[in-house]
Amino acid sequence: MLVAVYGIFALAAGARAGVQIATRFAEAPLAYGLSALAAAVYVVATVALALHGRTAFRVAVAACATELVGVLVVGTLSLTDPGAFPDETVWSAYGRGYGFVPLVLPVVGLLWLRRTARQGGGPGAGGGRPVGGGV
Repeated sequence: MLVAVYGIFALAAGARAGVQIATRFAEAPLAYGLSALAAAVYVVATVALALHGRTAFRVAVAACATELVGVLVVGTLSLTDPGAFPDETVWSAYGRGYGFVPLVLPVVGLLWLRRTARQGGGPGAGGGRPVGGGV
């Protein structure tokens, strides 16, 4: 389920950024660039969460952490300096335009990764997740 939600957000953020960049990039290049960055992070997280192994685990942790930092920083800046964001990004106002899912999703992802690491690889044998933690 988590991978599916990430995939939906990768598609939504990517489509939004593509349209914004193609049609009106000059109006808000920072906002539209950040939407493209968010889409890229969602794609990386989707793929890494779907794969097994130590490298996929580390990439997934890095992607979820990057997403969390991004939504917190962009969310705060979009509220404290609205002039810097003439149009919204996926992470503006902590993801308010997406029902705050961009704020909750990386937390859920990191908690899931922590849980699967403690289980020694998650479901199925040989998951490759670090045993005894790793998050």
